[in-house]
Amino acid sequence: MEKIVTSLWFEKDVEEAVNFYVSLLPNSHVDLIGTLAAETPSGPPGSVKMINFTLMGQPFFAMEAGKLDPFNHAISLTVNCDTQEEIDRLWDALGEGGTVEQCGWLKDRYGVSWQIVPSKIIEMMSDEDQTRARRVAEAMLQMVKFDIAALERAFGG
Repeated sequence: MEKIVTSLWFEKDVEEAVNFYVSLLPNSHVDLIGTLAAETPSGPPGSVKMINFTLMGQPFFAMEAGKLDPFNHAISLTVNCDTQEEIDRLWDALGEGGTVEQCGWLKDRYGVSWQIVPSKIIEMMSDEDQTRARRVAEAMLQMVKFDIAALERAFGG
């Protein structure tokens, strides 16, 4: 068992959301689905659905237990993408029915915040040459969905 596992509380549609995420990301699968066998503030025995799942090799736990706090920007799931095709595919799928935002952020139709980013962006923005790093940061701040080629052009000057 992992020492740290990200947990997500869904008001509803947890199984649909988890199956959607697993279908999009490689090395992902549902590990266990169950219900809480005790009465809780969320309802009678069996009303709280629990799912252990893996996204890109990382363990997660999700539960559907009714209304609590909505997801917000205080936590997001970041996917580091090696190609523009990967960014485009994930951006389109996760953004459908959700809301897209600046700098590679989006909120999916279930309310979960995601960052779909090029793998090399941190390296470019941390470059010792502050002029190059600034150009990349300025280009990034103008983007909604990331454009790897445009970021590379900014990096190169």
